[in-house]
Amino acid sequence: MYRYIVKRVLLVIPTLLGAAMLVFVLMRMIPGDVCVIRLGGGGARFDARAVAACHAQLGLDQPVWRQFLHFVWGFCHLDFGTSMWSGKPVAYEIGTRLPISVEIALMAAVVAILISVPLGTISALKQNTWIDLIVRTLAIAGTATPSFWLGILTILAVLDLSQAFTGTPWMPPIDYVPLWQDPLRNLSVVILPAITVGYRYAAVSMRMTRSTMIEVMREDYIRTARAKGLLRRIIINRHALKNALLPVVTLLGIEFAFLIGGLVVTEQVFNLNGIGRLFVLAVQNQDYTLTQALVMLVVVVFVLTNLVVDLLYAWLDPRIRFA
Repeated sequence: MYRYIVKRVLLVIPTLLGAAMLVFVLMRMIPGDVCVIRLGGGGARFDARAVAACHAQLGLDQPVWRQFLHFVWGFCHLDFGTSMWSGKPVAYEIGTRLPISVEIALMAAVVAILISVPLGTISALKQNTWIDLIVRTLAIAGTATPSFWLGILTILAVLDLSQAFTGTPWMPPIDYVPLWQDPLRNLSVVILPAITVGYRYAAVSMRMTRSTMIEVMREDYIRTARAKGLLRRIIINRHALKNALLPVVTLLGIEFAFLIGGLVVTEQVFNLNGIGRLFVLAVQNQDYTLTQALVMLVVVVFVLTNLVVDLLYAWLDPRIRFA
């Protein structure tokens, strides 16, 4: 197992280098000169000296290979440069918004796992019954419901329930407080978006769990285990569920990585200042440096999530690490 872990960890290094090179090239393939676009915003006038100063500030006057080495070296030291929009370090801009996005993504993943795996398994074991019909209806409803509309419904439901029970409508605070400083206030901020995102997250995973579980329960080794007289609980937990979770783990990992930078609509609905909202602001303000750093952040999250998924594969199915 240790050898397998080392091999997978070493594969992360060339993957990140290739992704960094791709991001570096694509950002420089954007039509136009970023300095001209930036200085000419709002119809402002500028001269060649201002453009040259902007190029020197961003390091665009250096050879391309030196720019790439500087980019990789800064990435290794978490030095992404200075934001063209706010004038603050990019690491500071990301650091102030990353905790809330990570917390919502983790809580949404936990909610999705707690909903999708048990309900998907029960739906597969109770195939074509009223329980299966209810679970499939919940899954289809979660998949078909837009996230912004579900978030608005959640807010309205909380307002109506709080007014019905207390006489005063309650809304969560809009300022984010870390969990270790004030757990109750922190949960009041993130619990509604986490449940909203987690339900949609669980809907797809629930259908995947049901499909893979039905397929695994028809395998020959499951029939052999039944013929040997093993308890149904042991057959499901030890033999069927671990094999059925392989594609589900892949789906959960991809969705979790997407949540880090893809909560744009949810953050807008719940007025959260996270990474998704920062992405939109960086593009709107033509912040070349910040956009590049955010793209690399999402790349790192996807690569590390795939690493964790690979390790979970080896734990769920020992044949993978011995292959």
